[in-house]
Amino acid sequence: MKFNNIKYQLAPMEDVTDTVFRRIVMSCGVPDVHYTEFTSVEGMFSPGSFAVTQRLVYDESEKQIPLIAQIWGKTPDKYSMAVEKLIDMGFDGVDLNFGCPVAKITKQGCCSALINDFEKVDEILTKVLKAADGKIPVSVKTRCGFDSWKTQEWMEFLMKYPIWQLTLHGRIAKDMSKHPADWSKIAQAVEIRDRLAPDMKIIGNGDIKSLNQADEYIEKYGVDGVMIGRGIFENVWLFDRDIDPANVAKEDWIRKFLEHAELFKFTWEDRKNFAILKKFAKVYIRNFKGSSEIREAVYNCKDIDSMISVLRTHID
Repeated sequence: MKFNNIKYQLAPMEDVTDTVFRRIVMSCGVPDVHYTEFTSVEGMFSPGSFAVTQRLVYDESEKQIPLIAQIWGKTPDKYSMAVEKLIDMGFDGVDLNFGCPVAKITKQGCCSALINDFEKVDEILTKVLKAADGKIPVSVKTRCGFDSWKTQEWMEFLMKYPIWQLTLHGRIAKDMSKHPADWSKIAQAVEIRDRLAPDMKIIGNGDIKSLNQADEYIEKYGVDGVMIGRGIFENVWLFDRDIDPANVAKEDWIRKFLEHAELFKFTWEDRKNFAILKKFAKVYIRNFKGSSEIREAVYNCKDIDSMISVLRTHID
Protein backbone atom coordinates (compact mmCIF):
# COMPACT_ATOMS: atom_id res chain seq x y z
CA MET A 1 0.00 0.00 0.00
CA LYS A 2 1.41 3.40 -1.01
CA PHE A 3 0.00 5.24 2.02
CA ASN A 4 3.32 6.11 3.62
CA ASN A 5 2.12 9.57 4.64
CA ILE A 6 -1.47 10.31 5.63
CA LYS A 7 -1.02 13.29 7.93
CA TYR A 8 -2.55 16.04 5.76
CA GLN A 9 -5.52 15.13 3.56
CA LEU A 10 -7.63 17.16 1.15
CA ALA A 11 -11.31 16.40 1.78
CA PRO A 12 -13.73 15.24 -0.91
CA MET A 13 -16.11 18.09 -1.75
CA GLU A 14 -18.99 18.09 -4.21
CA ASP A 15 -18.48 20.38 -7.24
CA VAL A 16 -15.08 21.34 -5.81
CA THR A 17 -12.50 18.55 -5.77
CA ASP A 18 -12.67 17.48 -9.39
CA THR A 19 -9.50 16.59 -11.28
CA VAL A 20 -8.95 20.27 -12.15
CA PHE A 21 -9.07 21.64 -8.61
CA ARG A 22 -7.00 18.76 -7.25
CA ARG A 23 -4.26 19.63 -9.74
CA ILE A 24 -4.49 23.32 -8.87
CA VAL A 25 -4.09 22.49 -5.18
CA MET A 26 -1.10 20.28 -5.96
CA SER A 27 0.50 23.13 -7.87
CA CYS A 28 0.29 25.22 -4.69
CA GLY A 29 1.23 22.62 -2.09
CA VAL A 30 0.90 18.84 -2.12
CA PRO A 31 -1.31 17.09 0.47
CA ASP A 32 -0.50 13.54 1.53
CA VAL A 33 -3.80 12.08 0.28
CA HIS A 34 -6.66 13.43 -1.84
CA TYR A 35 -10.13 12.29 -2.86
CA THR A 36 -12.60 12.56 -5.71
CA GLU A 37 -15.95 14.26 -5.37
CA PHE A 38 -18.42 11.85 -3.83
CA THR A 39 -19.97 9.64 -6.46
CA SER A 40 -23.30 7.80 -6.42
CA VAL A 41 -23.01 4.04 -6.85
CA GLU A 42 -26.51 3.99 -8.32
CA GLY A 43 -25.57 6.76 -10.74
CA MET A 44 -22.44 4.91 -11.86
CA PHE A 45 -24.63 2.21 -13.40
CA SER A 46 -27.57 4.29 -14.57
CA PRO A 47 -28.46 5.49 -18.10
CA GLY A 48 -26.97 8.87 -17.10
CA SER A 49 -23.73 7.34 -15.88
CA PHE A 50 -21.57 9.57 -18.10
CA ALA A 51 -22.47 12.69 -16.11
CA VAL A 52 -21.91 10.89 -12.81
CA THR A 53 -18.59 9.27 -13.64
CA GLN A 54 -17.10 12.65 -14.58
CA ARG A 55 -16.49 12.87 -10.83
CA LEU A 56 -14.03 9.98 -11.20
CA VAL A 57 -11.91 11.48 -14.00
CA TYR A 58 -8.28 12.00 -13.01
CA ASP A 59 -4.94 12.82 -14.57
CA GLU A 60 -1.96 10.51 -14.04
CA SER A 61 -0.03 13.40 -12.49
CA GLU A 62 -2.38 13.20 -9.51
CA LYS A 63 -1.16 9.71 -8.68
CA GLN A 64 2.11 10.96 -7.19
CA ILE A 65 0.10 10.80 -3.96
CA PRO A 66 -2.72 8.36 -3.11
CA LEU A 67 -5.96 9.19 -4.91
CA ILE A 68 -9.05 7.73 -3.28
CA ALA A 69 -12.50 7.50 -4.87
CA GLN A 70 -15.32 8.38 -2.50
CA ILE A 71 -18.69 6.73 -3.11
CA TRP A 72 -22.17 6.85 -1.58
CA GLY A 73 -25.52 5.20 -2.13
CA LYS A 74 -28.15 2.87 -0.73
CA THR A 75 -27.84 -0.37 -2.72
CA PRO A 76 -25.23 -2.78 -1.31
CA ASP A 77 -24.88 -4.70 -4.57
CA LYS A 78 -24.19 -1.46 -6.44
CA TYR A 79 -21.43 -0.72 -3.93
CA SER A 80 -19.83 -4.04 -4.87
CA MET A 81 -20.06 -3.25 -8.57
CA ALA A 82 -18.63 0.21 -7.95
CA VAL A 83 -15.63 -1.13 -6.05
CA GLU A 84 -14.82 -3.57 -8.85
CA LYS A 85 -14.99 -0.71 -11.36
CA LEU A 86 -12.81 1.55 -9.21
CA ILE A 87 -10.16 -1.16 -8.98
CA ASP A 88 -10.14 -1.41 -12.78
CA MET A 89 -9.87 2.38 -13.02
CA GLY A 90 -6.67 2.37 -10.97
CA PHE A 91 -7.72 4.16 -7.80
CA ASP A 92 -5.55 3.71 -4.73
CA GLY A 93 -8.46 3.23 -2.34
CA VAL A 94 -12.19 3.55 -1.89
CA ASP A 95 -13.85 5.68 0.79
CA LEU A 96 -17.47 5.26 1.87
CA ASN A 97 -19.38 8.45 2.56
CA PHE A 98 -21.40 7.87 5.72
CA GLY A 99 -21.22 11.52 6.68
CA CYS A 100 -22.86 13.92 4.21
CA PRO A 101 -25.65 15.75 6.10
CA VAL A 102 -27.48 17.30 3.11
CA ALA A 103 -31.21 16.67 3.42
CA LYS A 104 -31.84 15.59 -0.17
CA ILE A 105 -29.26 12.84 0.38
CA THR A 106 -30.24 11.74 3.87
CA LYS A 107 -33.93 11.56 2.92
CA GLN A 108 -32.92 8.69 0.64
CA GLY A 109 -31.46 6.86 3.65
CA CYS A 110 -27.91 7.54 2.47
CA CYS A 111 -24.69 8.97 3.89
CA SER A 112 -25.12 10.28 7.46
CA ALA A 113 -28.61 8.71 7.66
CA LEU A 114 -26.83 5.34 7.70
CA ILE A 115 -25.57 6.16 11.21
CA ASN A 116 -29.06 5.11 12.33
CA ASP A 117 -29.13 1.95 10.19
CA PHE A 118 -26.47 -0.46 11.42
CA GLU A 119 -28.05 -3.37 9.55
CA LYS A 120 -27.69 -1.61 6.18
CA VAL A 121 -24.15 -0.50 7.02
CA ASP A 122 -23.23 -4.09 7.86
CA GLU A 123 -24.51 -5.24 4.49
CA ILE A 124 -22.67 -2.46 2.65
CA LEU A 125 -19.35 -2.97 4.44
CA THR A 126 -19.50 -6.74 4.09
CA LYS A 127 -20.06 -6.50 0.33
CA VAL A 128 -17.51 -3.72 -0.18
CA LEU A 129 -14.77 -5.54 1.72
CA LYS A 130 -15.48 -8.72 -0.22
CA ALA A 131 -15.35 -6.87 -3.54
CA ALA A 132 -12.15 -5.05 -2.58
CA ASP A 133 -10.60 -8.41 -1.64
CA GLY A 134 -7.41 -6.75 -0.42
CA LYS A 135 -6.73 -5.19 -3.83
CA ILE A 136 -7.45 -1.67 -2.57
CA PRO A 137 -7.95 -0.45 1.01
CA VAL A 138 -11.39 0.54 2.23
CA SER A 139 -12.00 3.57 4.46
CA VAL A 140 -15.01 5.38 5.90
CA LYS A 141 -15.79 9.07 6.40
CA THR A 142 -18.55 9.82 8.87
CA ARG A 143 -19.85 12.00 11.71
CA CYS A 144 -20.36 11.53 15.44
CA GLY A 145 -24.10 11.00 15.09
CA PHE A 146 -27.13 11.85 13.00
CA ASP A 147 -29.65 13.75 15.14
CA SER A 148 -27.88 13.12 18.46
CA TRP A 149 -24.38 12.25 19.63
CA LYS A 150 -23.69 8.56 19.04
CA THR A 151 -19.90 8.49 19.10
CA GLN A 152 -19.28 5.45 21.28
CA GLU A 153 -21.96 3.17 19.85
CA TRP A 154 -21.17 4.11 16.25
CA MET A 155 -17.39 3.84 16.64
CA GLU A 156 -17.59 0.48 18.40
CA PHE A 157 -19.76 -0.80 15.57
CA LEU A 158 -17.47 0.42 12.76
CA MET A 159 -14.33 -0.86 14.43
CA LYS A 160 -15.50 -4.44 14.03
CA TYR A 161 -14.68 -4.17 10.32
CA PRO A 162 -11.18 -4.25 8.75
CA ILE A 163 -11.29 -0.76 7.31
CA TRP A 164 -7.85 0.83 7.27
CA GLN A 165 -8.89 4.42 8.01
CA LEU A 166 -11.81 6.14 9.68
CA THR A 167 -12.28 9.87 9.15
CA LEU A 168 -14.47 11.43 11.80
CA HIS A 169 -16.09 14.84 11.58
CA GLY A 170 -16.62 16.39 14.99
CA ARG A 171 -20.27 17.29 14.43
CA ILE A 172 -23.57 15.46 14.14
CA ALA A 173 -25.46 15.64 10.86
CA LYS A 174 -28.32 17.72 12.26
CA ASP A 175 -25.92 20.55 13.09
CA MET A 176 -24.52 20.75 9.53
CA SER A 177 -21.73 23.31 10.11
CA LYS A 178 -23.63 25.63 12.46
CA HIS A 179 -21.41 24.98 15.49
CA PRO A 180 -17.66 24.49 15.95
CA ALA A 181 -16.48 20.90 15.54
CA ASP A 182 -16.20 19.08 18.87
CA TRP A 183 -12.77 17.50 18.76
CA SER A 184 -13.28 15.91 22.19
CA LYS A 185 -15.63 13.48 20.42
CA ILE A 186 -12.87 12.66 17.93
CA ALA A 187 -10.49 12.07 20.87
CA GLN A 188 -13.12 9.69 22.29
CA ALA A 189 -13.01 7.75 19.01
CA VAL A 190 -9.22 7.52 19.31
CA GLU A 191 -9.57 5.98 22.78
CA ILE A 192 -12.04 3.43 21.43
CA ARG A 193 -9.71 2.68 18.52
CA ASP A 194 -6.78 2.10 20.85
CA ARG A 195 -8.85 -0.46 22.72
CA LEU A 196 -10.63 -2.23 19.86
CA ALA A 197 -8.73 -1.72 16.59
CA PRO A 198 -5.21 -0.41 17.24
CA ASP A 199 -4.13 -0.74 13.59
CA MET A 200 -6.94 1.47 12.28
CA LYS A 201 -6.00 5.06 11.41
CA ILE A 202 -8.17 7.86 12.76
CA ILE A 203 -8.31 11.10 10.79
CA GLY A 204 -9.91 14.15 12.40
CA ASN A 205 -12.04 16.54 10.36
CA GLY A 206 -13.54 19.92 11.16
CA ASP A 207 -12.43 23.57 11.23
CA ILE A 208 -8.75 23.06 10.37
CA LYS A 209 -7.36 26.21 8.73
CA SER A 210 -3.57 25.63 8.61
CA LEU A 211 -0.88 22.97 8.87
CA ASN A 212 0.28 24.47 12.16
CA GLN A 213 -3.21 24.03 13.58
CA ALA A 214 -3.28 20.52 12.11
CA ASP A 215 -0.07 19.65 13.95
CA GLU A 216 -1.48 21.06 17.18
CA TYR A 217 -4.66 18.99 16.89
CA ILE A 218 -2.80 15.81 15.94
CA GLU A 219 -0.76 16.17 19.12
CA LYS A 220 -3.64 17.26 21.34
CA TYR A 221 -6.29 14.77 20.24
CA GLY A 222 -4.16 11.76 19.26
CA VAL A 223 -5.35 11.42 15.67
CA ASP A 224 -3.11 10.05 12.93
CA GLY A 225 -3.85 12.96 10.62
CA VAL A 226 -6.37 15.60 9.63
CA MET A 227 -8.68 16.11 6.68
CA ILE A 228 -9.03 19.69 5.48
CA GLY A 229 -12.10 20.86 3.56
CA ARG A 230 -13.32 24.44 3.79
CA GLY A 231 -9.91 25.64 4.97
CA ILE A 232 -8.63 25.32 1.39
CA PHE A 233 -11.16 27.99 0.35
CA GLU A 234 -9.34 30.52 2.50
CA ASN A 235 -5.86 29.54 1.36
CA VAL A 236 -5.26 27.48 -1.76
CA TRP A 237 -1.57 27.39 -0.70
CA LEU A 238 -2.54 25.76 2.60
CA PHE A 239 -0.46 22.63 2.01
CA ASP A 240 2.72 24.70 1.61
CA ARG A 241 3.74 25.73 5.10
CA ASP A 242 6.24 28.28 3.78
CA ILE A 243 3.65 30.44 2.00
CA ASP A 244 1.69 32.99 3.99
CA PRO A 245 -1.43 33.87 1.95
CA ALA A 246 -1.32 37.38 3.39
CA ASN A 247 1.94 37.88 1.49
CA VAL A 248 0.68 36.58 -1.86
CA ALA A 249 0.36 39.41 -4.36
CA LYS A 250 -3.01 40.32 -5.86
CA GLU A 251 -1.76 39.39 -9.32
CA ASP A 252 -0.70 35.94 -8.12
CA TRP A 253 -4.17 35.24 -6.71
CA ILE A 254 -5.75 36.26 -10.01
CA ARG A 255 -3.14 34.33 -11.98
CA LYS A 256 -3.96 31.17 -10.03
CA PHE A 257 -7.68 31.62 -10.79
CA LEU A 258 -6.80 32.09 -14.46
CA GLU A 259 -4.76 28.88 -14.37
CA HIS A 260 -7.77 27.13 -12.83
CA ALA A 261 -10.15 28.46 -15.50
CA GLU A 262 -7.83 27.57 -18.39
CA LEU A 263 -7.29 24.05 -17.05
CA PHE A 264 -11.04 23.67 -16.61
CA LYS A 265 -11.59 24.65 -20.25
CA PHE A 266 -8.86 22.31 -21.49
CA THR A 267 -10.07 19.38 -19.38
CA TRP A 268 -13.84 19.61 -19.73
CA GLU A 269 -14.44 21.63 -22.94
CA ASP A 270 -18.26 21.67 -23.17
CA ARG A 271 -18.84 18.62 -20.94
CA LYS A 272 -19.25 20.58 -17.71
CA ASN A 273 -20.99 23.87 -17.07
CA PHE A 274 -18.37 26.59 -16.69
CA ALA A 275 -20.62 28.35 -14.13
CA ILE A 276 -19.26 25.96 -11.51
CA LEU A 277 -16.13 28.11 -11.59
CA LYS A 278 -17.98 31.16 -10.32
CA LYS A 279 -18.08 29.69 -6.81
CA PHE A 280 -14.28 29.86 -6.80
CA ALA A 281 -14.25 33.63 -7.24
CA LYS A 282 -14.33 34.09 -3.46
CA VAL A 283 -11.43 31.65 -3.12
CA TYR A 284 -9.06 33.65 -5.31
CA ILE A 285 -10.52 37.15 -5.57
CA ARG A 286 -10.79 38.60 -2.07
CA ASN A 287 -9.03 40.69 0.54
CA PHE A 288 -7.43 43.13 -1.87
CA LYS A 289 -8.43 46.48 -3.29
CA GLY A 290 -10.90 46.11 -6.16
CA SER A 291 -11.64 42.44 -5.43
CA SER A 292 -15.41 42.95 -5.20
CA GLU A 293 -15.49 44.61 -8.63
CA ILE A 294 -13.48 41.79 -10.19
CA ARG A 295 -15.71 39.17 -8.60
CA GLU A 296 -18.77 40.95 -9.96
CA ALA A 297 -17.26 40.89 -13.44
CA VAL A 298 -16.61 37.16 -13.08
CA TYR A 299 -20.17 36.52 -11.90
CA ASN A 300 -21.50 38.33 -14.98
CA CYS A 301 -19.56 36.18 -17.45
CA LYS A 302 -21.71 34.17 -19.85
CA ASP A 303 -19.06 31.65 -20.93
CA ILE A 304 -15.62 30.36 -20.03
CA ASP A 305 -13.80 32.48 -22.63
CA SER A 306 -15.22 35.71 -21.27
CA MET A 307 -14.19 34.67 -17.75
CA ILE A 308 -10.66 33.96 -18.91
CA SER A 309 -10.61 37.34 -20.68
CA VAL A 310 -11.72 39.16 -17.52
CA LEU A 311 -9.01 37.53 -15.45
CA ARG A 312 -6.30 38.21 -18.04
CA THR A 313 -7.30 41.87 -18.09
CA HIS A 314 -6.34 42.22 -14.44
CA ILE A 315 -2.86 40.69 -14.69
CA ASP A 316 -1.65 41.87 -18.11
